[in-house]
Amino acid sequence: MTALKLAAKRWWFLMPVVFITYSLAYLDRANYGFAAASGMADDLHITPGMSSLLGALFFLGYFFFQVPGALYAERQSVKKLIFASLIVWGALASLTGVVSNAYWLIAIRFLLGVVEAVVMPAMLVYLCHWFTKAERSRANTFLILGNPVTMLWMSVVSGYLVYHFSWRWMFIIEGLPAIIWAFVWWRLADDRPAQAGWLSAQQKADLEHALREEQKGIKPVKNYAEAFRSPKVILLSLQYFCWSIGVYGFVIWLPSILKQGQQMDMVEAGWLSSLPYLAAAVGMLVCSWGSDKLQARKAFVWPPLLLAAVAFYLSYALGTTHFWWSYALLVIAGACMYAPYGPFFAIVPEILPGNVAGGAMALINSMGALGSFAGAYLVGYLNGTTGSLSASYLLMSGALLASALLILGLRKHREPAPSAERRARHAHV
Repeated sequence: MTALKLAAKRWWFLMPVVFITYSLAYLDRANYGFAAASGMADDLHITPGMSSLLGALFFLGYFFFQVPGALYAERQSVKKLIFASLIVWGALASLTGVVSNAYWLIAIRFLLGVVEAVVMPAMLVYLCHWFTKAERSRANTFLILGNPVTMLWMSVVSGYLVYHFSWRWMFIIEGLPAIIWAFVWWRLADDRPAQAGWLSAQQKADLEHALREEQKGIKPVKNYAEAFRSPKVILLSLQYFCWSIGVYGFVIWLPSILKQGQQMDMVEAGWLSSLPYLAAAVGMLVCSWGSDKLQARKAFVWPPLLLAAVAFYLSYALGTTHFWWSYALLVIAGACMYAPYGPFFAIVPEILPGNVAGGAMALINSMGALGSFAGAYLVGYLNGTTGSLSASYLLMSGALLASALLILGLRKHREPAPSAERRARHAHV
């Protein structure tokens, strides 16, 4: 009874705060695609090549500061780190709406990536402080649901703001909520259960005991250098790199893809852009529930990624003459790319101890940022230089296929086989 009440308190108190915080971070990184599709390039005299670079530049700043962010979160305070980040990224996002040339835009996009780099690893560390192994896939999913759910409503809202005002006002208006939310976060967030005034002493003790007990079954790892050299961490980093090429090639350029495939205004593009993210939210909830229910991770990661790869390939094969069939395949691809996030980020805390798991997740996420940079840049570049969507569909399909195959190579840690003496003793019992 106590455990059930405790679980309910944690879910209802923490997850809305975590969800909204990550949702605002995602809003301020992904709305660039709507500006790019609605006249920003003409206003700032941006060439197609520079436009694809600007779409990707965020992820270069994002790449460099993942691990430092995780180290600070683990050793110091997630609460302080996220509070400062909210204020700075909200200010940078709003400033994007007042830039006068491409050079200022370059600086702001890069700095926005630097500031937001700390958010994902810090949040994953935060959830490890509050949720047990049996809950972690669902907890991760509620965090990362901020991604497709934000894209769902942002696609509609950004389309209306651009259509009725301008891309400048879209940036200004959508940057302000992060600054306001920083003070709500500061009031509601506690770094660890011991600091939570809304838990009883017994509930705190039970939760901290459960989290300590989990660590006993994990092989000790001395330091971050040893963790980063782990073959499993290297494999997961490569896998997430390939996966992110597909995800962010899709996220950043979907409005442009829709406008290019079928002549429409930004309001229509916004509504059509939202549907893949609705399907993605459903897919994420189903995958995370199944993963925690069966305590299986890999089996809920590679099949959706393989299906996404197939959907992009079929879009490529259809060409540009069957827009609505191609669009339906994009909805499937979007849903399947997002569905495995919860199970995927539950893998690392189960193969590495708590002293290095946060840093390892940050390293993997930083490789994802590098893949996001590659995907955002290459998809924009291919669409701009070829005048067709075919090459970018093929790129995203190949990257997702590679990610599905790589995760299949992840092997679970096996307990050593019992000795002959132990087997004989067991047989006599």
